[in-house]
Amino acid sequence: MTSIENTPLGRLDKEGRLLNAVLKAGTTKPGRFGFRGDIALKFQPQLADEKRPPDHSIEQVLTIAQEGEPTIPVLAGYLHSYAYLSDVAEVLDGALSPNGTYYLFCNNIDLLAKYRTKIGDVTFHILPCDESTVWKEMLDLVGIDKNDIKKLDTAGKLDHLLDAAAAGVDMKYDDISYEEGLARMEPVKNRNENRPV
Repeated sequence: MTSIENTPLGRLDKEGRLLNAVLKAGTTKPGRFGFRGDIALKFQPQLADEKRPPDHSIEQVLTIAQEGEPTIPVLAGYLHSYAYLSDVAEVLDGALSPNGTYYLFCNNIDLLAKYRTKIGDVTFHILPCDESTVWKEMLDLVGIDKNDIKKLDTAGKLDHLLDAAAAGVDMKYDDISYEEGLARMEPVKNRNENRPV
């Protein structure tokens, strides 16, 4: 039985940052813990004992962590604004590795853009995401057909996808600083626009 306490996700769990979990359990690989859900980046002020949703989060997170290892080897998620990348680096400080593979899909970057942004010694691969999910985008990115994994359970699917993603994807990225990314980012699109009422 793999326990979250002995993984880098343990601290985030204690801080109450792991929310809306679709999966938060050991996976099919020994000693590996998987998480699918949201990681809260900034909390709203709380009054008395009311529980408010976070101000912003890394949404649709796909990640795994190995028991006894200090860092998360691979993570994918969605940011509603590229500007939140600095919060990602701050909140996950110490849990990410210079050798890790981290994909963040952003709402407000050019749909043809592919950035590689380094904060400290951690590199983030920044990709556009428009009306899709991180799960679908990652399957496309690593070239996995959903029919090939449909017989696997949720944990098995996560293992399969993230093992492929950790190997890295051969793509051309623009290496830009966080500040350059801020200058290039577009206005955040309203998620509820064009939705039927």
